[in-house]
Amino acid sequence: MTETESAETRSDALHPDAAVFSAGDEDRADGGETPPAAASEATESATPEGFRGTLRHVFVVAVTEYRLAVRSHWALALTGLFVVFGATMMTFSGSAVGPEGAERVVASLTSLAAYLIPLSALALGYDAIVGREDEGWLAIVFSLPVRRSEVVAGTYLGRLTVLAGATVLGFGFSGALLVREFGIGEWTSFLGFLVGAVGAGGAFLAIAVLLSTVAREKTHALGAALLVWVWFVLVHDLIALGVVAAFELPDAVLSAFVFSNPVSAFRVLVLSGLGTTAGGGFTAVLAGSDLSTASLAVALAAWCLVPIAVAARLVRRRRL
Repeated sequence: MTETESAETRSDALHPDAAVFSAGDEDRADGGETPPAAASEATESATPEGFRGTLRHVFVVAVTEYRLAVRSHWALALTGLFVVFGATMMTFSGSAVGPEGAERVVASLTSLAAYLIPLSALALGYDAIVGREDEGWLAIVFSLPVRRSEVVAGTYLGRLTVLAGATVLGFGFSGALLVREFGIGEWTSFLGFLVGAVGAGGAFLAIAVLLSTVAREKTHALGAALLVWVWFVLVHDLIALGVVAAFELPDAVLSAFVFSNPVSAFRVLVLSGLGTTAGGGFTAVLAGSDLSTASLAVALAAWCLVPIAVAARLVRRRRL
């Protein structure tokens, strides 16, 4: 078997949707050979005519990533993890009756999710790029008429679908128990928690994809992901709480502390909606602040978009 035939066989085996990339993209080829630099610029430049093709490529990569995650049981594992921990939290914090009891349960779920969701998102995304490179899948996809930035976006969206689905289904079980215990009137507060949890997961998944784009080995990406988790979940909150306790800070500085950490933005978003300071920590101090829901939502959205935009730019310089 020749090298060309071997490459084609690997392409079919590792990327069953490869034909979708090449189909409809014949207009990108001019029938002659193009210098590598010019070809890279041509494939990375967005044109109005290619917008529909871009969406198709991103969709194909996202579907492929989703299927691979489902086959590797990531979706089932995350859903089961959230069900078990959420139900356990409900058991130990749901003994009180009335609206105050329901708020305490949602605040407890928020504290749990602030530790569990970032760790799950980083574990799901740290090998998104560097792991696919080790498998040889990335080199095959990059050889197809598809922009590297489209691969990054599709990879993120596919894994985000897995994470969001697991979050909704896993913690949704706790929501069903909450409604059963306290009534349908408490569903609104839990829905705010659920949306915030998906946003926080999306933010840390974007950070993980960025780390995976920069790292040259999976072990380096994993180590960086663990350091990110320790910083945002543990260290940042402690430092911010100490600074707030020691100094009189203007509102702009306090807001900057919150916006600079997706975990803090998530906690303040949920706790401010509950009108409670349950959960402790720096974010509990700011739960009654004047930070608007819209500004917190924009902060979480920025944490989702900016790392992916940076990763999409840096992946162009990656040598396989």
